[in-house]
Amino acid sequence: MKKIFSNQNKILAGGLVIALSSFASCKKLIEIPANPPSNITRQQAFADSSTALSTVAGVYSLTPGGGGIPYQDGEFTFVTSLSGHDVSNNSSNSDQTVFFNYSLTALNSEINDIWLAHYTEIYQVNDILSGITGNSALSASFVKQITGEMEFVRAYCYFNMVNLFGGVPLVTTTDYNTNAHLPRTTSAAIYTQIETDLNDAAKKLTATYPSAGHLRANLYTVRALQAKVNLYQRNWQAAYSEADSVINSGSFSLSTDLTKVFLDESNEAIWQVPILNQYQGSSEAGNFIPYSTDSAPNYPVTDSLINQFETGDLRMANWLGVNVVNGQNVYYPAKYKDQSPTTPATDYMLLRYADIYLVRAEAAAQLNNLSQAITDINTIRTRAGLTGTKVDATSKTAVLGAVLKERRTEMFTEMGNRWFDLNRTSIDTKYPASGQAPAVLAGWQPFSALYAIPQTQRNLNIALTQNPGYH
Repeated sequence: MKKIFSNQNKILAGGLVIALSSFASCKKLIEIPANPPSNITRQQAFADSSTALSTVAGVYSLTPGGGGIPYQDGEFTFVTSLSGHDVSNNSSNSDQTVFFNYSLTALNSEINDIWLAHYTEIYQVNDILSGITGNSALSASFVKQITGEMEFVRAYCYFNMVNLFGGVPLVTTTDYNTNAHLPRTTSAAIYTQIETDLNDAAKKLTATYPSAGHLRANLYTVRALQAKVNLYQRNWQAAYSEADSVINSGSFSLSTDLTKVFLDESNEAIWQVPILNQYQGSSEAGNFIPYSTDSAPNYPVTDSLINQFETGDLRMANWLGVNVVNGQNVYYPAKYKDQSPTTPATDYMLLRYADIYLVRAEAAAQLNNLSQAITDINTIRTRAGLTGTKVDATSKTAVLGAVLKERRTEMFTEMGNRWFDLNRTSIDTKYPASGQAPAVLAGWQPFSALYAIPQTQRNLNIALTQNPGYH
């Protein structure tokens, strides 16, 4: 296992080497100059806007087994889906089974991989920010645009890290000697950095996506993440306002065909990136979908999730697959269906419009605007082929329960949403106890809400302390 700032990254700090050939299929993401050199030094990388954009392409890339966006190998999805009991584990990977039964230890390789992937991406972002700031070879408008985009990406990474691990090292530079020995900062400080980055990004980015599709950040990508950040921080009015601005922007819509939600240029995508692999599709499809129609899936959907779907729910029909194994129906996640590359292409969804409807619904309920909450819930239900919710429209607890129920059937196995929802609501008495972590996750204890700090990282940086409950 590697340290968050390895020898490779020290080389990057002194002379960033960028393999542009891996971005040959990235033309729609960012226009790369014709016939680029195969390798360029760090100085050359920021010599003009064309080469600088090539480095930005690396940050946005999603290549299974490669770098860039830190979700390419599916580990983030698998472990959070196991932790949230959306799926169980039939595979031989014992490092993943522990997430389902809450016997995780600091020696687990999965958490180390997730930690490393996020800090590698954060390092790339910091290096780009360093390379463009005060760079007279680049126009002010270019620097403004790329700064906003990179601040957003860094905020997104830290949002997931703080919800997985709590306080983590706050790295905003490429100074290896300092970064290698940083202690953990508090969760509050990480959220402050997230908010600082997003607030500045919102000032720099416009409502127009800077390239084809929804692959790079724009103003509403930032607003969507701000809505989630404020929801998690219990800033209900801010969460409502940010979600409302996204919904009322006219830039997005709920797809009427659920089979197209995760495809390229989905109307529902607030942020999605292409899967850059000519031989295989997403890691989710490769691991969730069995390779034969009679074999048991590695990650069967749990009964607790199956039981949340109502009769006629189109999400169950379109986003779950089923195999008959020993005479029994065994369901598996099938939002991503690209075991091999598809036409049109399947893109990886990082922020989705339906999620923001449910953010607004939850914030509205917390603000005692129960009618708006129910309206938003029913918008999602109608798209799923269901009638309106039958919950008591005068009960705040009932409406909040309806939001969480809809979040589960809408956002399962997607960017850790179920796991994060359970943890952030686990001690809030306004939510029904029947939907909280202690009641629905056998073996869950309060310390389970945060993963262990990887021991590999603590061995390399003695300033890193461990989360309570882990040894």
